[in-house]
Amino acid sequence: MNEVGALETAPWRAGVISDFARSELFDRTFQEGMDLVEETAAYLDGAGRQDSKLLSRNAALAYASESMRLTTRLMQVASWLLVQRAVREGDMAPDAACDDRYRLGAEAVCTGEQSEELLPLGLLTLLDRSGRLYDRVRHLDKRMYVEAAAIEVPNAVLSQFDRLRTAFSGLEA
Repeated sequence: MNEVGALETAPWRAGVISDFARSELFDRTFQEGMDLVEETAAYLDGAGRQDSKLLSRNAALAYASESMRLTTRLMQVASWLLVQRAVREGDMAPDAACDDRYRLGAEAVCTGEQSEELLPLGLLTLLDRSGRLYDRVRHLDKRMYVEAAAIEVPNAVLSQFDRLRTAFSGLEA
């Protein structure tokens, strides 16, 4: 579990997570992500398969590598979106969604440099769209979970001052 465990999640953060899951932004992002998953599957199984047969050996290797990057990106995004939908539908508590295992992952793979080989336009278009979607979801994930967790980690010194202030507040007269 992350440094800020599910039991320690600030109430305001659970509200932010729930509000996002019920937002129009979530609806649009979820629909875009799922549509892109379907479109990518159709391309890779159809036109993309045909396109890859026409490539040189080096370009075919680049095609295989980039199609794996594409599917990894989309699996990461789809998994993240499904967690948010589970929160929306009440199948998962917002606190549980804070767990590290639900964070967007595989950043090194998903954001690495694209091959310089000439790749089919269909694949390049899907790579571009999936990259932009991954970046948006990565931004949301960091804002809602990673940066929010950093805010919640109590400062030990300030916590002690607060405790002292509370303990001695009744002695002022």
